[in-house]
Amino acid sequence: MNENEIRKYATIMQETGVTYLEITSEKDKIKLKRECTLSPKAIKEEDAKTIEDSSIQSIKSPLVGIFYASSAEDKAPYVSNGSLVKKGQTLCVIEAMKLMNEIPCEQDCTILEVCVKNGQLVEFGTTLFRIKI
Repeated sequence: MNENEIRKYATIMQETGVTYLEITSEKDKIKLKRECTLSPKAIKEEDAKTIEDSSIQSIKSPLVGIFYASSAEDKAPYVSNGSLVKKGQTLCVIEAMKLMNEIPCEQDCTILEVCVKNGQLVEFGTTLFRIKI
């Protein structure tokens, strides 16, 4: 696979919001992954969309620490894009000062997007998840 083809797929991923793509052919195998990052312009657009659609909300970090998507490296994440979540269900763990803080969901919802990656340092107020209630 040549560089132009890879760039084409990367552009398609960016335009459609796809974060992982795996392509296998007879002679090639490629995996493309991109992180969930928004430009300042996109953040403003997302905020405007959120105002328009009050059923879409963000779950923000209540503290500074390290974000963990699961209870252990070899375990499945608590939630992923498309997960149906019940009130009180654990969404993630944030480690702060060697303490593991489980972050529960405050209402029944659907996870639209996990906005941070496993092991990432998060600040107070960082958007962890986008949800639809």
